[in-house]
Amino acid sequence: MTILCEPAALAGQLSPALGGDVRPAETLDEATRLLAADPAETLVVIGSAIDLDEALAFTAGLRVERPSAGVVLLRDVLDVGVLTRALRAGVREVVAQDDLAALVDACTRSRALSAQVTGIPLPRVDERRHGQVVTVFAAKGGCGKTTLAVNLAASLAAGGERAVCLVDLDLAFGDVGICLRAEPVRTIVHGLGMVGHVDAAGASSLLTACRPGLSALLAPVEPGDAERIPAALVGELLEVLPTMFDFVVVDTPSAFSEHVLAAMDASHHHVLLTTPDVPSLKNLRVTLDMLDLLSYSHDIRSVVLNRSDSKVGLTMDDVERVVRSDIRAHVPSSRDVPISVNKGNPIVLDQPRHPVSEAITRFGREHVLAEPVAASRSSKRWFR
Repeated sequence: MTILCEPAALAGQLSPALGGDVRPAETLDEATRLLAADPAETLVVIGSAIDLDEALAFTAGLRVERPSAGVVLLRDVLDVGVLTRALRAGVREVVAQDDLAALVDACTRSRALSAQVTGIPLPRVDERRHGQVVTVFAAKGGCGKTTLAVNLAASLAAGGERAVCLVDLDLAFGDVGICLRAEPVRTIVHGLGMVGHVDAAGASSLLTACRPGLSALLAPVEPGDAERIPAALVGELLEVLPTMFDFVVVDTPSAFSEHVLAAMDASHHHVLLTTPDVPSLKNLRVTLDMLDLLSYSHDIRSVVLNRSDSKVGLTMDDVERVVRSDIRAHVPSSRDVPISVNKGNPIVLDQPRHPVSEAITRFGREHVLAEPVAASRSSKRWFR
């Protein structure tokens, strides 16, 4: 998205060249308010109708307060004096008002610089092959679902060979940010204005850089914001994010909802987590029956048994008899896992040779990195 500061009569001539979502501001005060309302915004274009001294004062302040945001300045006449003053104030590019091609190039360069400052990758374009969506779900809380999602995403991104996005879809009580010690400056709630027209640039503006190769779309932090997120926004984001990343790992709440089903619909892989206790196994059995009822393919389904070595009076035969499905991974229990959570560093990165790390990494390598099934359902559910 871009903030265009220019009177409405002139802004209409420039908006088509900027592409995507353009938010108009007739004054610099209005542009300041738009910036304050959207911490993810990284580009302001100031038109030639705005007084030069005011534009440069605005830019100088922005350079200190929001170094990730850039200003592209348009002028009717370009001279050395204007260029010198603009560069001193922190303007990234000065472009002739009527040179739309140069404006497009300047905006592209400014966004690229902002991406380097924030650590968020630029959207990839013209991708012929989309990344995979992997949804992690458990119908009972306390199974370690978020820990598995975070560590699976971190293991897929390890080494920087793959770009991975971790989506926190537990909108009311999401803990992905805490597990990664990621500051929730930008969250999914900032995408409310994009509903119906989410694009790669807009999706990128919502992300938080966590580790090399790993970004996150964090859950809201303010009370009541979870109820404001429509399932349609989730569906649109999960269509766009796979064009930007090799893998999109979705952490979910412990209940079926429209948002969870939107993620299930978009997924190439369902990772269903349980622990060796009767309530968890019963809820897993109900989950499997529900997925069958909704006609999701068995081929994209993986059951993972967490804390598999717990001595709780159930044998592996007991577990398999209840689940009636192959168990693709056995993740042992360890007190090192909550320690890693408290440190904000996934155990697969903190202790890659730990038995828990090896189990999760092996699961990702053998089952997630395998060629995905083409379609997850015989028919898609649509939300409006």
